[in-house]
Amino acid sequence: MKAWTWDRYGPPDVLTLKDIDEPEIGRDEVLVRVRAASVNPADWRRLGADPKLARLSLGLRRPRPGLVLGSDLAGTVERVGDDVTSLAPGDEVFGEVSLGSFAEAVAVPQERLALKPGRLTFEQAASVSMAAITALQGLRDTGRISAGQRVLINGASGGVGTFAVQLARAFGAEVTGVCSTRNVELVRSLGADDVVDYTSEDVADRKDRYDLLMDIVGDRSLAALRRLLTSRGTLVIVGGVAAPRHGLLGPAGQVVRGAMVAPFVRRRIGSVSWKPNSADLRFLAELMEKDEITPVIDRTYPFTEIPDALRYLERGHARGKVAITL
Repeated sequence: MKAWTWDRYGPPDVLTLKDIDEPEIGRDEVLVRVRAASVNPADWRRLGADPKLARLSLGLRRPRPGLVLGSDLAGTVERVGDDVTSLAPGDEVFGEVSLGSFAEAVAVPQERLALKPGRLTFEQAASVSMAAITALQGLRDTGRISAGQRVLINGASGGVGTFAVQLARAFGAEVTGVCSTRNVELVRSLGADDVVDYTSEDVADRKDRYDLLMDIVGDRSLAALRRLLTSRGTLVIVGGVAAPRHGLLGPAGQVVRGAMVAPFVRRRIGSVSWKPNSADLRFLAELMEKDEITPVIDRTYPFTEIPDALRYLERGHARGKVAITL
């Protein structure tokens, strides 16, 4: 089968499309014939071992042999392991794998998959897992969102942000999104009650206070973010696409700073640990079947042009997700 691998760290140019053997499946895994995938910031960061701590899991001097890039996927189940009970050959599924989705086939634990909503294309379904689960777990688990709360999403037009706006709305919150001028109407169309155009207004200057603030960008100090909260408000740190490149911690730096400050301030500060699981995928699938949330796809690239898709995403101006079709 064809798969995108890399044998040295660097930009998307280091990716190579190779013929490799199809993976063997474990007892609790299924073999998925990949029909679509999507790219995430984690992909280009892994490709370049950014942050430096990524080398501990990927390989210190160079990537471990045989690594295939990619996490999000949608496709058709071809084979199932002996202990698989929730899926069967022929099922159309979507979900996530730690590494390996930029390939024609991939072995995936059944706990990381769910049945694809019938109203979604494979490209739409492949754009869900990492971004939507991050948004869901950040709002529901870390943020403890409830109906009637005022919620601010900093970074409302990206992959996580477009899901966060829709999910906050579905939970009954009053939603404000922060984005650039060209994305204002998009964010409004997703259900935001108010939109802050950061090119003409500094959200930190607002008098408004929020019960829950999800920071996806990481371009503000913790002190500035806390000032936007009510006295008992919650700050949820996703990481930060604006994090310095090639540092020791990368996007996790803001998470670490938040953990250090949290014990000494009244307002709650938490981060998203991101735990992919089939229960959350099924919850998201139900919302998508009811048209309460919809994946936003900026561009779709063919499988042979994954390096170009990564370059586009790395520039930092994608509206929603960037999908890959096989």
